[in-house]
Amino acid sequence: MAATETGAGQQPAPKRRDRSHYLYLAVIVAVALGITVGFLAPGVAKDLKPIGTGFVNLIKMLISPIIFCTIVLGIGSVRKAAKVGAVGGLALGYFMVMSTVALGIGLLVGNLIHPGTDLDIDAHKGEGAKQAAGGDEGTADFLLGIIPKTLVSAFTEGSVLQTLFVALLVGFALQAMGRAGEPVLRGIGHIQRLVFRILAMVMWVAPVGAFGAIAAVVGETGGKALAALATIMIAFYITCVLFVFVVLGAILKLCTGMNIFRLLGYLGREFLLILSTSSSETALPRLIAKMEHLGVSRPVVGITVPTGYSFNLDGTAIYLTMASLFIANALGDPLSVGEQIALLGFMIIASKGAAGVTGAGLATLAGGLQSHRPELVDGVGLIVGIDRFMSEARALTNFAGNAVATVLVGTWTKEIDKERVAEVFAGRLPFDEQTLLDDGHGHGPDPEPAPAGTAPSLTK
Repeated sequence: MAATETGAGQQPAPKRRDRSHYLYLAVIVAVALGITVGFLAPGVAKDLKPIGTGFVNLIKMLISPIIFCTIVLGIGSVRKAAKVGAVGGLALGYFMVMSTVALGIGLLVGNLIHPGTDLDIDAHKGEGAKQAAGGDEGTADFLLGIIPKTLVSAFTEGSVLQTLFVALLVGFALQAMGRAGEPVLRGIGHIQRLVFRILAMVMWVAPVGAFGAIAAVVGETGGKALAALATIMIAFYITCVLFVFVVLGAILKLCTGMNIFRLLGYLGREFLLILSTSSSETALPRLIAKMEHLGVSRPVVGITVPTGYSFNLDGTAIYLTMASLFIANALGDPLSVGEQIALLGFMIIASKGAAGVTGAGLATLAGGLQSHRPELVDGVGLIVGIDRFMSEARALTNFAGNAVATVLVGTWTKEIDKERVAEVFAGRLPFDEQTLLDDGHGHGPDPEPAPAGTAPSLTK
């Protein structure tokens, strides 16, 4: 009862969901108002462009600290996961491969449909910015430019590649320090929470930014803007559906013989929860419990699920590459094949940890463009208005990818009870909703009941 009372008394979670819902509604209203102003008063709408630019600048302000904290803590997670041997190694290897595949699929689809090509906003802006930035620098200059003048100048000068370089150095140094580096990692974890709290505050300005950006774009291009935004949204949703049911479904069937529809049907309540909150984090405790109930061993679930929430972000990966191509095309300055490949390499590293926090995907997108084509960063304002509409597909795809990954790792390590899986899917072993507290990762030490699936301290 005490545990239940604690869980019941600790109810910021429902409040948080409500506030997020209000933000979602505010963005919808702001987009509708922006479109209306864009059509009715195009001259006034164009003058609203600085509002969208101001919001993008707020996001840009947080790029370096987000990238730094995410990469350093990500490398720390790799060290911990790798300690558990076969399970950690298989999980991390699979996550890296699938993230790369998802990024590649996003690039492939983006190059097939050429989203945003018809907009051609500020067509010559990219050219001038490139010349101003010395776009013809050689390979040696580019590589030397990655090294910052001092350890902290990467943050003050706003160079994302320099920040990434410093983050990798710090991450591997802390890794080499072993236990002595734990206090520093904890400190960086606190800084990350602070940065994400600031980001959450900034995201409450998203409706204002979306209003200014959409109004300016519609005022300049008319109906073309709406058609282009609808195209990228629909293409993204279709790509996510195909990725889950074709790519992940085929891998799951080949490796385990399991049907993707039965697995996702078993997780139906979790998908509804994610759909209502636009975040896969809300379903993390339930995914842990349900995977254990399904028959995957507790150690495999305890390693694969939390690690996957940072390293297996398939939906976010598809979004990052498709959105990057959309912005470049819309600004009339498309990315070359070489730039796309370089961007893909950056996103493989920078996308880790971009899930679960509202606005983190937007910041990672801005960071990728800032590192390769700074003149395109202002174009992030184009995507702000529809980012919230695409976040559901991102979250659902990320969640599906982690569910499949858990079953695959359990199968490869022979840590899954296939007879129990058949019983659960047949409905003869229903999941007991009463055994899972909604506000945490499980509290009881009782190792006995399989339906409970409460895993001990999985996020340490």
